[in-house]
Amino acid sequence: MDDATGRTSGRAGERSLLTGLFARRWAVPLLAELESGGGGGRLVALANRTGAGRATARQSIDLLLELGLVQENSGHGHPLRPEFVLTGRGRVAAPPSAALVRALERIDAMDLGLRKWSMPALAAVGSGAHRFGEITDALGFVTDRAASIALGDLESIGLVRRVIEDGRPPRPVYNVSARSSACLRALRAMVQ
Repeated sequence: MDDATGRTSGRAGERSLLTGLFARRWAVPLLAELESGGGGGRLVALANRTGAGRATARQSIDLLLELGLVQENSGHGHPLRPEFVLTGRGRVAAPPSAALVRALERIDAMDLGLRKWSMPALAAVGSGAHRFGEITDALGFVTDRAASIALGDLESIGLVRRVIEDGRPPRPVYNVSARSSACLRALRAMVQ
């Protein structure tokens, strides 16, 4: 599996694209901003419009460059202040990114929703992983602590429900809530 670029197929490919894309908090909002801004923009303007700091915006742009979702617009701008534009892959991923940002804004969950493992964990639960072990297996290279925090965050904003099943020992089971439907649609469209 090529985790850095997300170029594998099937469930592993979905996992690597989502975990890659959410490795930086501002990557998805920057993609959404490039979509709404006509497909291009300079780093400082993108950082200002999204509220990202310049250093974190630069790290997120570097990630988007690595994932092949954006590229420098050759021939535009000063070499030290390039303009960034969406690639073909980026033009496919940007509309669902914008939809996800709008969905998270509607439910006032941008901070928790854009943490590194939150949306990949929601996608795992939405694709049928209901037990903690199944969710961590679906996420791949996640620690139990990071998965637990992500699931707790998703539960606190009402996107995931945790129910304790009777048995010996009692077992927690995770399910998506109706409130998560717009986020799940956007996440599924992102990995198509």
